[in-house]
Amino acid sequence: MTAPRLILASKSASRRAMLDAAGVPYEAMPADLDERAIEDGLRDASPEEIAEALSVAKAAALARAHPLALVLGSDSLVVVDGERFDKPTSRENAAEHLAFFSGKVIELHSAAALVRDDTCEWSHTDCARLKVRDLSADFIEHYLRHEWPEVGQTVGCFRIEAMGVQLFEEIEGDQFTVLGMPLLPVLAALRVQGVLPS
Repeated sequence: MTAPRLILASKSASRRAMLDAAGVPYEAMPADLDERAIEDGLRDASPEEIAEALSVAKAAALARAHPLALVLGSDSLVVVDGERFDKPTSRENAAEHLAFFSGKVIELHSAAALVRDDTCEWSHTDCARLKVRDLSADFIEHYLRHEWPEVGQTVGCFRIEAMGVQLFEEIEGDQFTVLGMPLLPVLAALRVQGVLPS
């Protein structure tokens, strides 16, 4: 039996790197989606529900254009002190985010969903907690001098696989969730769907 075609609805380098390293055959296509409009319709939803809804919406946007393909959507959401943070809009905004995160815990919610045609076949969310150390203004400037503009594409203003690891003094949770996708549950779901051998 031929394995279904898998499309990753993302331009995220870390998500592509995870699938590449795991030996998953896929094509990457970013989903054209107004994420803020979707979030506005979910004002009373939990961070987990929002991350899951965005994952499903990203996958569904591509699934409609690619009949029979299995589309993997994924999204990450950051909450600090009850406040939700999106990707920074500028380097100055990133510095503001990092100053706010200093000494606090980042709750990182990562979700993934598999959609075929009009049906969500599977979805999953996971949460990691990252304790940010006390960050000086000098460190934040040094950090952004090296990591901007790359971290402008990330919620939380960090790439854990790069200099972003210096932000933290403690991390609780799955490393793949921290990277932006709950990979082990994704792989299990891909085996069920016949994309990977079981």
